[in-house]
Amino acid sequence: MYFKVLCQMKKQLHQATKWFDAAEAYAQSKPFDANVFLSCRLAPDQLPFTTQVQIASDTAKLMASRLSGKEAPKHADDEKTLADLRTRITDVIAYLEGFTAQDFEGAGTKVISQPRWQGKVMSGEAYFLEHATPNFFFHISHIYAILRHNGVPLGKKDYLGPLSLQEP
Repeated sequence: MYFKVLCQMKKQLHQATKWFDAAEAYAQSKPFDANVFLSCRLAPDQLPFTTQVQIASDTAKLMASRLSGKEAPKHADDEKTLADLRTRITDVIAYLEGFTAQDFEGAGTKVISQPRWQGKVMSGEAYFLEHATPNFFFHISHIYAILRHNGVPLGKKDYLGPLSLQEP
């Protein structure tokens, strides 16, 4: 289960780079600087686009790290352009490519904590199901939604990406 969701997270991160392509093409067609998207948000009290990308990529890499015991790469959170954000996502995808299903054996029984949980813990399974997975999809969806809200021509197929369709 852990590895399969990790593979879906990699796929969604890869899709996000395609959304960046669409954002750059849209900006060029108007024309305006595509980096204006970095400060966009859906609501005044929402985190901006850049932070949504940082959190989505951090959630994927830290989920894999915490459940496997492999150290995650560090990022400075200093991205200033879409190209910088694309590099961050590419780095995270490359890190995630190094995992196999065997890396997650025993993951459900690990004890997971974070500083903001103020000394509380979760089992690896609870962390995966209740925190990491929904948190990742929350932020990856906001990346998509911010671009879509600002006119980038994206649709559901762009969000989903290629599907594993088969003949019956």
